[in-house]
Amino acid sequence: QVQLVESGGGLVQAGGSLRLSCVSSENIFFLNSMGWYRQGPGKQRDLVAQITLGGRIDYADNGEGRFTISRNTALNTIYLEMNSLKPDDTGVYFCNAKCLRSDYWGHGTQVTVSS
Repeated sequence: QVQLVESGGGLVQAGGSLRLSCVSSENIFFLNSMGWYRQGPGKQRDLVAQITLGGRIDYADNGEGRFTISRNTALNTIYLEMNSLKPDDTGVYFCNAKCLRSDYWGHGTQVTVSS
C-alpha cells in the first residue's frame, strides 16, 4: 500500500504562484509513475502532469508552459510548481502513483484562484 500526502494548496490571486508537494511512503524507484490530477467543482478528475520512473514528463495542454513537475528521489517527493495561475485552475489537486496495475491517491489539496 502506497500512501501519498499532499501539501501546499491555498488561496491565491490570478497571476500568482503556488508549489504543491507530495510525499510517497514508497521509494519512488518502485513506482511506475507519479503525477498530479485536478478535480474542479462539478468536474471529473483530469491529469495535470506526470513523471515516469524513467523521467519522462507529460503535461496536460492547459498547463504546459505554466506548470512544472519535478521530483526529489532522495525525499520520495514530487512537486508541482504552478505559475500564472488562472481561476480555471481552481480545484482539488490529487497526487497519484502508479505501481504495477494499481493506482494510489492522496487525499488532495485545495487550490483556489480568485479573479
